[in-house]
Amino acid sequence: MKSFTVRIELKNADSINDYNNLHSEMQKQGFSRSIFSSDGIEYKLPNAEYNIAGSFDRATVMEKAKKVISTIGRTGAILITESNGRSWNNLDKVKP
Repeated sequence: MKSFTVRIELKNADSINDYNNLHSEMQKQGFSRSIFSSDGIEYKLPNAEYNIAGSFDRATVMEKAKKVISTIGRTGAILITESNGRSWNNLDKVKP
């Protein structure tokens, strides 16, 4: 299974509600705002970053992200990185 990190910056966002709508729609499409360490601890990703895993390719993930942005009536810059392993520092743990 492949993992992808997706970064979205909305263009001309009117308010925080635009990002709240983005988060909600991304979740509906299978994107998560957290990642898990090898010992099972869940960590929050930085703002407007998402994780998705599956048998997709980058083009499919891009189309999913573009669809979400279109659904909320905005435009945005999208960066997708296919993961071959991740390292992080100082991310907040998700509270149980």
